[in-house]
Amino acid sequence: MNSKKRIEIFSLLKQSNPDAKTELIYNSPFQLLIAVILSAQATDISVNKATGKLFNAASSAKELSNLSVRTIESYINNIGLYKTKAKNIFLTSKFIDKNYDGAIPHDRVILESLPGVGRKTANVILNTIFGDPVIAVDTHIFRLANRINLAAGNSPLEVEDRLTKLTPKEYLVDAHHLLILHGRYICKAKNPNCSSCIISNLCEYKNKSKKVFSS
Repeated sequence: MNSKKRIEIFSLLKQSNPDAKTELIYNSPFQLLIAVILSAQATDISVNKATGKLFNAASSAKELSNLSVRTIESYINNIGLYKTKAKNIFLTSKFIDKNYDGAIPHDRVILESLPGVGRKTANVILNTIFGDPVIAVDTHIFRLANRINLAAGNSPLEVEDRLTKLTPKEYLVDAHHLLILHGRYICKAKNPNCSSCIISNLCEYKNKSKKVFSS
């Protein structure tokens, strides 16, 4: 795919969704961090259901770190891997409260050192909270980037690297949300809704069994 086509694709995605943003519900950077920790292998709908209960009981790092792990579990038990996530939430809350007075550090290395936080989660925080030009590659973006040959790669990190390099600079900050929402609702894993796709004329997707990996 050439650069002209990429510019057209992002321009159309931006036109169709000018206010693209996360569908996770949060009222502070800390709450978004907790929501993203919970979102691994879970839908935003289920996360919002869990955080609605959790943040009603404890909305800050200090308040969450004062809960027991078992109590945290009771609020998020509709989420997969909730026991592990409850422990990670407790430890992360304790660290953020003790070392940053509840604020989220604008530092990738520190973010990725937190329990339950990997590169994808760190990228979400860096992009959504701080406006950094980074892209968190989840299953939707990985599928979309490969399917339409936007930035094909064999791993999330490879796709991230290629997207960061190939995405037009004027769209780089918005790229994560533009792509994830398009992948979630239009270019779905099964039965992509090509008839309603605003970029269908530019898409290099040929059929469900074939991926194009050329640049």
